[in-house]
Amino acid sequence: MNELNDVERHSSPVVTPQALAWDGARFWLSSRDLGTLHTMAADNWKITAEIDPPGIVWAGVLTHDGWHFTLGKGLNDDRYVYRYTADDGFTKLFPCPELTGSYLSFDGEHSYLSQWYKGEIHQVDDSGKILRTINVGAEICGHTFARGMLYVLRGKENKDDPGKSEEWRIARLDVREATPQPEDLATVPFAARSLTFDGENFWSNHRAAKEIVSFSTPS
Repeated sequence: MNELNDVERHSSPVVTPQALAWDGARFWLSSRDLGTLHTMAADNWKITAEIDPPGIVWAGVLTHDGWHFTLGKGLNDDRYVYRYTADDGFTKLFPCPELTGSYLSFDGEHSYLSQWYKGEIHQVDDSGKILRTINVGAEICGHTFARGMLYVLRGKENKDDPGKSEEWRIARLDVREATPQPEDLATVPFAARSLTFDGENFWSNHRAAKEIVSFSTPS
């Protein structure tokens, strides 16, 4: 399997970049260690605004009724999904299953929340009710919808083997199928965190290197 095409690396304006999402005009970017959330211009990588969230922002996606963010709170980093709008600020929607959960995506109608180590992506409503579960057969470090398909970063963090590098692939699946089957498209040559699509290219964070990485659509 080939590696990603047209990979470009950009220096992140914040340390430990974690959540990364696109709203059609600008990026939204969080810092894991600073606990901050920012908007960032797409043309010059400058921070344009800073928002103070009620927890560490692990993931975010723009939906039909504002932003949804996965936030970690407390000593145990318990995970909750919040809605955010400029007018109303942050509103807690629901706890993640088993208080674990990370990445988010939105297909234009439904929200999807993943659980990293379980390898599961749940279709959920605004109360947190799980409507459907898709297992992708590996750990998950990001997912996003593009051109009607769900793209997933899946593989192994190798958390229990610190001497071994993380191993990730980008896969594509069709959620319209009764039992979606992930199709691996390319290997990912960095320890990715988050995945978003700007209409032309995919974007992810290489958190450990303080980089934001772009790449073209895998064939």
